[in-house]
Amino acid sequence: MTVVGPFGLSVRDQALEADVQAGLAAVEEGLLEATKSEVPFITGAAQHLVRAGGKRFRPLLAMLAAQFGDPYAPGVVPSAVVVELTHLATLYHDDVMDEADVRRGVPSANSRWDNSVAVLTGDFLFARASHILADLGPEAVRIQAEAFERLVTGQILETAGPRDGRDPVDHYLDVIGGKTGSLIAVAGRFGAMMSGADDTVVDVLTQYGERLGVAFQLADDVLDIASDSHESGKTPGTDLREGIPTLPVLRLRERAARLGHAEDLALCALLDSDLSDDARHREALTRLRAHPALEQARRDTVRYAQDARAALGPLPECYAKAALVELCDAVVHRAG
Repeated sequence: MTVVGPFGLSVRDQALEADVQAGLAAVEEGLLEATKSEVPFITGAAQHLVRAGGKRFRPLLAMLAAQFGDPYAPGVVPSAVVVELTHLATLYHDDVMDEADVRRGVPSANSRWDNSVAVLTGDFLFARASHILADLGPEAVRIQAEAFERLVTGQILETAGPRDGRDPVDHYLDVIGGKTGSLIAVAGRFGAMMSGADDTVVDVLTQYGERLGVAFQLADDVLDIASDSHESGKTPGTDLREGIPTLPVLRLRERAARLGHAEDLALCALLDSDLSDDARHREALTRLRAHPALEQARRDTVRYAQDARAALGPLPECYAKAALVELCDAVVHRAG
């Protein structure tokens, strides 16, 4: 048993390990090549987050999905590069919207340079992803366009908030289905599709990616509250400070509305106050870390990971399927 990819994923077959490692190495080369520009400044900005590392979760999923067809098919690695470039581009834009200072353990692009550079660099990465995508055929272009529409829609819905009468938790799950689930679903879909896998397999891995993507984001929500910056690679409580209603906060508000406990209402009031004040922010983090709402968010993460595992049922038993099952466990482990 060897360990590859993010979260210490265990791969129990040497041939699968070799394929995955080679695929991820080729993706890394593709990312560096795609972020080169004749303008040195653009190269530096575009490669800022590439060189900072990252989990490469989406390319890993694409490599594993490709095992259900021909993993050496020419479209597999470029499609994984497209998905990761798109993800990286959204990080540049997210950090501007969130006014983040740190990303992947390094200064965010907007704090190292400024918001304009960060936004334009994200746009540059989208352009490079589109250039690669054009060589993969019109179906791939359509799939990516639909996913990108869902991603942007999710971001807009998050910004607009739930409409009157809509359950905030249901609204939030729709948001992250678009913002995160859509692109991770494409990683599974592209890996299977580009490898020539059967249409049924492509559909299974698309559904798996969507559900795993939601679990992945819910785990991030828990980490934003529960981890320190060393674990997460970004400043803890960033979403909290910006007033972004992630699942632990939504579960707290749901409980406060249902039970009316004084301590819950007091914590809600604290979260509604100005958390740009460091002392108030620390207090909010400390109290939320000890609150049952955080454990409820962990249980929600487990439920979505279990749904992702269940989606794999129709796939034949093999080492690649076992690795996909273990990815579900690894995502849950991130959330504690």
